[in-house]
Amino acid sequence: MKKFRKVLDGLTTSSPASAGGSPSCGSAAGTPTAAPTPRELDVHETLMSEHFHICKTVRHGFPYQPTCLTFDPVQKILAIGTRSGGVRILGGPGVDCYSQHESGAAVLQLQFLINEGALVTACADDTLHLWNLRQRRPAILHSLKFNRERITFCHLPFQSKWLYVGTERGNTHIVNVESFILSGYVIMWNKAIELSTKTHPGPVVHLSDSPKDEGKLLIGFESGTIVMWDLRAKRTDFRIYYDEAIHSVSWHHEGRQFMCSHSDGSLSMWNLRNTAKPFQVTFPHGKSQRDGRKESCKPILKVEYKTCRNSEPFVIFSGGLSYDKAGRRPTLTIMHGKAITVLEMDHPIVEFIVLCETPYLNEVQEPYAVVVLLEKDFIVVDLTQSNFPIFENAYPMDIHESPVTCTAYFANCPPDIIPVLYSIGAKHKKTGYSHKEWPVSGGTWTVGSQTYPEIIITGHADGSIKFWDATAITLQMLYKLKTSKVFEKPKGAETGRSAELVEEDPYAVQMVSWCPQSRIFCVVGISAHVILYRFSKHDANTTITSLEVRLQCEMEEVISPSDTENTVCLTDPGGHSPQPQPPSPRSNMPDSARDSIPCLRVKDRMIRMPPGYQAELVVQLLWVDGEPPQQITSLDLNSAYGLLALGNCNGLAVVDYLQKTVILCMSTVELYGAADPFQRLTRSPRKNRQSTSDFCMRGLSNFYSDSKKRIRTSYQSLTELSDNQVSLDLERSKSPTSVPYPSSIHNDPRATAEPVSNLRASHYSPVFYLLDNVKGPGRKLSLPTDLKTDLDHVNGHCTSPTSQPCVPGRPRVPGGPEGPRLSRRGPGRPPFRKAQSAACMEVSLPVSSLTEESRENSFSRSRSSSVSSIDRDTKEAVTTLLFAESYGRKSDALPTPCLWVGTSLGLMLLVPMSIPTDEQERMEEPITVAPTSTVLMLKGSVLRFSFLDCAGCLIQSPYEVWRDGNAPEDPERPRRRKLVNFSPCSSQDAIGDGHLAVVCSERQAKVFLMPSQACLYVHNITESSFVLRADVVAVSNSVCLACFCANGHVMILSLPSLRPLLDVHYLPLTDMRIARTFCFTNGGQALYLSSPTEIQRITYSQEMCDNLQEMLGELFTPTETPEAQNRGFLKGFFGGNAQTFDREELFGEAAAGKASRSLAQHIPGQASVEGMRVAAGGAVGELARARIALDERGQRLGELEERTALMMASAETFSKHAHELMLKCKDKKWYQF
Repeated sequence: MKKFRKVLDGLTTSSPASAGGSPSCGSAAGTPTAAPTPRELDVHETLMSEHFHICKTVRHGFPYQPTCLTFDPVQKILAIGTRSGGVRILGGPGVDCYSQHESGAAVLQLQFLINEGALVTACADDTLHLWNLRQRRPAILHSLKFNRERITFCHLPFQSKWLYVGTERGNTHIVNVESFILSGYVIMWNKAIELSTKTHPGPVVHLSDSPKDEGKLLIGFESGTIVMWDLRAKRTDFRIYYDEAIHSVSWHHEGRQFMCSHSDGSLSMWNLRNTAKPFQVTFPHGKSQRDGRKESCKPILKVEYKTCRNSEPFVIFSGGLSYDKAGRRPTLTIMHGKAITVLEMDHPIVEFIVLCETPYLNEVQEPYAVVVLLEKDFIVVDLTQSNFPIFENAYPMDIHESPVTCTAYFANCPPDIIPVLYSIGAKHKKTGYSHKEWPVSGGTWTVGSQTYPEIIITGHADGSIKFWDATAITLQMLYKLKTSKVFEKPKGAETGRSAELVEEDPYAVQMVSWCPQSRIFCVVGISAHVILYRFSKHDANTTITSLEVRLQCEMEEVISPSDTENTVCLTDPGGHSPQPQPPSPRSNMPDSARDSIPCLRVKDRMIRMPPGYQAELVVQLLWVDGEPPQQITSLDLNSAYGLLALGNCNGLAVVDYLQKTVILCMSTVELYGAADPFQRLTRSPRKNRQSTSDFCMRGLSNFYSDSKKRIRTSYQSLTELSDNQVSLDLERSKSPTSVPYPSSIHNDPRATAEPVSNLRASHYSPVFYLLDNVKGPGRKLSLPTDLKTDLDHVNGHCTSPTSQPCVPGRPRVPGGPEGPRLSRRGPGRPPFRKAQSAACMEVSLPVSSLTEESRENSFSRSRSSSVSSIDRDTKEAVTTLLFAESYGRKSDALPTPCLWVGTSLGLMLLVPMSIPTDEQERMEEPITVAPTSTVLMLKGSVLRFSFLDCAGCLIQSPYEVWRDGNAPEDPERPRRRKLVNFSPCSSQDAIGDGHLAVVCSERQAKVFLMPSQACLYVHNITESSFVLRADVVAVSNSVCLACFCANGHVMILSLPSLRPLLDVHYLPLTDMRIARTFCFTNGGQALYLSSPTEIQRITYSQEMCDNLQEMLGELFTPTETPEAQNRGFLKGFFGGNAQTFDREELFGEAAAGKASRSLAQHIPGQASVEGMRVAAGGAVGELARARIALDERGQRLGELEERTALMMASAETFSKHAHELMLKCKDKKWYQF
């Protein structure tokens, strides 16, 4: 435990210039005011570096880009392989495991060692891997790398240790799964086919042993050749040559016939008695044409032939539809007797497996379900009911139902919130599911001892919000909210140009803010709107209040090329915003005439709202002079104050949602007042105002993979458009008039006293997640949708609020360390705006300054640390907001409600507020807002605020306790607002002596002592990269600052001293999805969207890492293998007994010899002692122990047999001697003895 003491008597600033990067850490006005002398700061920091360790915990969602599927019928667990080399193993509740091949090669096929707790994976790099599943974290025991042949198909018979491996050359190899060594027994393709055959049969596409005789192996080649190979005699029993290519083969359980699926959409049935031709060929979906021929059909990729005891057999296959039915969805066909059922799927079918009652192939199968793996979904069909309903999915496979656009993670929520959300959400669940239990029920899982309520919130491109219960490393959806229901649907002509502006996703969720205690929820949408929701257990009929805010900047001049690099926001401090006019119909309205209308139209009628979250207020930013509103970059709400604050690149607006009024609407320039640290430059008059209607607020759907034609252009096209900017910039006329900002504007008292000003359209937009524009009618620019950001192609598009767009081939124009800014579009303006939020946008990489490796593994931004240049662009965005009890001025003796404002230029402003405390006065009296001259500075865009008391404990913001506004009123107990941590004199001992303000930006973190505003500690987090996400979190009964940087580093800093406790290069930032969704929470946990369909949860707490084994589920549970059915004498006699077959005798080294070393290379698994223990406790160890036990049993039986023989010999000797004695004494008299 380390103790920090610092005496701060009369101290105004303690940050060195080199570390602070700013002229002063105190008041930017340069006039320090008298402050109460702070007492000695006494903080005991308990967190040390050994408290932190980072590791992955669990992955939720649908496996991204799945490739294969398998099922263990005894253990009841299921495995899914992916294109990126991942393996997802699923069982009962809580049994969900993700493993990754280090090579990253696609998984081609999976094979369980049934009821052995092991899994074999075949990957695209021609490597076989044996996974041990008898531990909570599966590990690779052995690997076998094929050097000269490519793997195409694998087959592992039930209760066998020999794996058949088919290759692209047509050969079949045999691998011992115990030792993972290749056998010398090989079935060469040229021996399998006739010598007279002139063509190669193609790759092996099927391998299976005959249910009738395990010594017979059926080999299917792609060309249509089928061979029955006698493993004992090492020759073929028969050969079949078919005209159509084979995709799959399925046996009848008696082993007398099998079915094949072909590339022409046909199914052929073959009988072993006559293999000259199929005894039945059917085209299930092919109709006969006039000439008698069947119409051409698509290939049947897989077929399963399963028998039943009491009904007709099932024939289940995928594909086979006729080609003439264009646009028809993928299908799964179930043929049961004469009944044919076609199940249409929403996505292409990757694989399907029929689940049967028995693992033995030579018994009646009795299928009961079909597991269907689609490209973007996972379903299980119940075969026991005639209408074939699907099972309700036990896993959260629908996270990506609409692309995820933002995430939020809350730990230690109020314990009553999860049951309430679940009860409300359960009323809206779909019906029609099968009533049977989920069939994939293997493994075991118990809730750990250290559990607490956790909730994950995901926002989606269609405007929906999903609340998930994330308690104890599980994930279950609680409640779904659709924000689109607040707005009117566009009708008729409105769907024209208006629809283009927001394209497919006008309601896409940009960010959320949730107060769990008061249950107030705010949603920020991409159409520059904020929706405030209140929670109620009762339905209500109400009207949604709509507030319209004119938050734009006035610019009435042309920008010259030199001026373009330093465009400023010139505002009229004394102007008032005109009253918003009712929005006129959008149809037939030119963009240049759009003024004072929102992007969306709120429903203005009485609406019935069901129980749950009910919309109360919508705040929308307005179009101004044909320019769309800039998107919202920051949001905060406080339920105790009843206030909502939002900011964008133009300024700040504060809304009183209790009185439904806007109490503040100002640009950041006006907030500074006389304390403005920058010099502002005026602009020459603008000659010809051009319409900027081509600005396009594109939907977030372009940021994700989806099946709806959302891929428009790639990053190459972004580069092409940026190249066009060179010529466009050269066409601009240069204006000689550029004079400094008059000082009288700084001294104008109206700059801070006027709460509302006339703000007009800006020249660029800070989009929190995506902004791209078009030039000219019909020209669209959209980001690629597969979210695989190829950073090498992104040149000239920079998203930092303080960064410079780097255009290939264009020299930098001198104009300040922060580089140029784009002005509002006119003739020759670039075809896209700059995206400006550091939290999540695409990031530019100057090609000249980055190596190939750095371009692939990290992000970099061209930026200067100086924040005081006179040439710097002072058009800044509000990047973070926080309501708190703090000190607005150095002279304040007691804390008051304040709004902390952080900007993209690294500045912090304090806005004190006077809020009535009486409930009636609060609803009637206006709130007084008085921006002060307090300005604090950091390097880079400000990301996070937080507050500690002088003992180092986290200070929670005030909040209102939830009350149901729609509940019936009790006249004896009138409802009153119950506030926590908010009173007119909230001067507790700790707060009364001041508190600590923790501020983190993209480059550094600082701790200030309030109210003196003295900088106590400063830490430069990174110089070469920048912070994407920062949160002050509670870990191990203390607090720390957690940061995630663009170079993939996760950093933990102690508070308040900002000592580095952890710095790990955890995650290479390969695309912006990670940056956009990464978030920390209390308890040492974090999450991010690892793929468009999956959420990855991690922990950075050593304690949780130590307890992770207890929290995870067991994949393997000891289960007795079901006994094989007794076939009976007559059935066995007439049906042909399945001969006993000793594979060891054929494939072992003694009989088959050793395989060529150059053919395959054996790679041992984990070489550590732990790995050896894993192997000893795994499937191989179990098999070895079983063999030893059998040998010992045989030895004991041998010894018993020897003792029995000795006893028999001794008995015979005794009998012989007794007989001789009897004969000797037979004739003697009694007296002769």
